[in-house]
Amino acid sequence: MRMTKHMRGGLASFAAVSVVALAAIAGAGWANADDKTIKLGITLPITGADAADALLIQHGFEIAIEEANAAGGVKGMKLEAVIKDSGTATAGQYDPAQAATNTKSLVGDPDVMAVLGPEMSGEGKAMTPILSEADLATITPSSTNPDLTDPAHAAQYMPKGRPVYFRTVTTDAFQGPNMANFFKETMKATNVYVLDDAGAYGVGIADAFQHQAEKIGLKVLGRDQLDPKEADYTTVLTKIKQLNPDSVYYGGVNQAGVKLAKQMAEILPNVKKGGGDGIYSSEFLTGVGYPSVEGWYCTNAGPHVVEDPALATFVKNFNDKYKGNPNDYTITAYDAALVAIDALKRVAASGKPMTRTAVRDAIQESKLKTLQGEVSFDKMGDINDRTVSVFQFKKNDKFPLDDVIHQLAYVGVAPQS
Repeated sequence: MRMTKHMRGGLASFAAVSVVALAAIAGAGWANADDKTIKLGITLPITGADAADALLIQHGFEIAIEEANAAGGVKGMKLEAVIKDSGTATAGQYDPAQAATNTKSLVGDPDVMAVLGPEMSGEGKAMTPILSEADLATITPSSTNPDLTDPAHAAQYMPKGRPVYFRTVTTDAFQGPNMANFFKETMKATNVYVLDDAGAYGVGIADAFQHQAEKIGLKVLGRDQLDPKEADYTTVLTKIKQLNPDSVYYGGVNQAGVKLAKQMAEILPNVKKGGGDGIYSSEFLTGVGYPSVEGWYCTNAGPHVVEDPALATFVKNFNDKYKGNPNDYTITAYDAALVAIDALKRVAASGKPMTRTAVRDAIQESKLKTLQGEVSFDKMGDINDRTVSVFQFKKNDKFPLDDVIHQLAYVGVAPQS
């Protein structure tokens, strides 16, 4: 999923200073640590526009860790979650600079053997150079920008040459293009206007969508960028209206997305509209509200499993504990934690010292049955499954209006290119 444009400046120099200081503790760890606690870092934007969805992810991590501890931990060693907030009031959402600060703190704690998260790609771009210097792996359940695991960007995001950024979801190299296919094949759109929110995630997924749209003959009428801090998008929406589009595609997250959807309901009420997993969100649902949110399509970057009868017990237990339903990224978060815990167990069973490098290597070699199916990674850290799921916001009066499972109707798997 998802660095606003004004946040990009300065991150490279910030990270460069940080990684020099942290390189000395790369490979940190300890041997024969029967009396130790193993720490898993968690960094998520639990302040700002994406807080509700970040908490759904955090709870997924926490359930897996609690279950592992109840079963004896890792060879008798207790697991401890170290939770860091990467959202700030100033940004109003995730803040890449805060994510980098969090990462330095986690790297500086020698008991942290792996990290879970982030939620957003802008966070990931700030974190990954620091993680690479420490050979400290992270597993994201929702961050989808392809650059982070693209060999073409290895010098920037994996300066030590080894992948440290693993995913339990696929990337926007599939999510964007497959949704373009859906617009043409299923929605029967003949043209589209493309918008993004200037963030790393939003720009990347909109670029991928637009490239595929042009490739398959879905006419792109234009492209604009929204400032998430602005309140009024009337000017751009009025311009789009004059072009009489069939459809609009939005690449971005809630801060701009909620305002966009509300204003589109007034200015472009009959246009087909959709976006990526940046709006697969309880906060998009409740922030926009009905009737304005009705009819919007969105995707997530993995299989839809939360309504699978096989997961009914998990969903019920989650609801009982947290008084609300999980979403599919709760599942990919739970699965990410399972992968990390399994890697820790395999290192412990091997008799090797418990080091970050050993854990990273074990994650790379993962082949684990999870709630979403088997999780294994390619050589760059991307999950081998490429499923992209499509949903539509449809009011269901039988359930609460903030119930993501029942207010987001599952449509099916997006057509693959």
